Amino acid sequence: MALLEVQGLQVALQTQRGSARAVRDVSFTLDRGETLGLVGESGCGKSITAMALLGLLPEHAQVSGSIRLDGQELVDLGEPGLRALRGDRIGMVFQEPMTALNPVHTIGDQVAEPLRLHRGMSRAAARQEAIALLERVGIPDARRRVDGYPHQFSGGQRQRITIAMALACGPDLLIADEPTTALDVTVQQQILALIRELVAERGLALLLISHDLGVVAQNVARLLVMYGGSVVESGPTAEVFARRSHPYTLGLFGARPRLGGQRGVRLATIPGTVPELPELPPGCPFAGRCAFTIAACNDTVPPPVPVGPGHQARCIRLDAVAAARQSGVA
Repeated sequence: MALLEVQGLQVALQTQRGSARAVRDVSFTLDRGETLGLVGESGCGKSITAMALLGLLPEHAQVSGSIRLDGQELVDLGEPGLRALRGDRIGMVFQEPMTALNPVHTIGDQVAEPLRLHRGMSRAAARQEAIALLERVGIPDARRRVDGYPHQFSGGQRQRITIAMALACGPDLLIADEPTTALDVTVQQQILALIRELVAERGLALLLISHDLGVVAQNVARLLVMYGGSVVESGPTAEVFARRSHPYTLGLFGARPRLGGQRGVRLATIPGTVPELPELPPGCPFAGRCAFTIAACNDTVPPPVPVGPGHQARCIRLDAVAAARQSGVA
């Protein structure tokens, strides 16, 4: 049995234009020590998928399908049960280090809070453990700075503090949602290196959410490419990168800046924009923006089709896409 099993996850959000499906039939598994990435443009459903795992969706959201943690069903578990898991068995690193911390509480109190809540530690014991955690994530002079407030720390240090909070109770699963947002490149690499070290050191399962293909390539063994709330391509990261099969995946790779590229040449772009949730087509969510679109693409959502070892893509025109890729057209 895998640590985390997600089957047929559907999330519908209430909008001013009615119910809109934000996550569509997402399925994956993740075991201890494994790393999985979710990649795609903003608005493709990555963060909503993560929030569904934690039961942190907007009010009136409707969730169906199955989310099992060590065999325990989390869908419809109820707030008390979910609250017992958050910060204990599931740790979360939120995407904005500048706002993820409470500005009116010391960082020591915030790191110690899950220890007192889930482990029943005394204030003094939790404080000592918080200092140790802050030292582990690289906060200099942690014993003195434990009583500091978030505004007294840099963006990179705040992100390290949120990682300490997420790891305080030794979770089985760590979810990192765009953990390098708003950080400069050097600090980004330090934060990602720290997460890799901690995952290896503690045997955690890691779910890493990012729009950055380079970040995903360096940090996860398996990959889900999401668009329009659906997983359009999935598989081992090296396999997906080497044999990009879905037109959306090809578009993401084509839009990357390249070292040594000719000056003044525009980057390739994906035509159009990500549609609003209520405007997603009933068939393939990428229909219309895709150069391979035919009438049948608008009818039904394509099933996942094997294209390599553990590698699947949802597209009814995979042969045409493969031919275009091999000829250098796509």
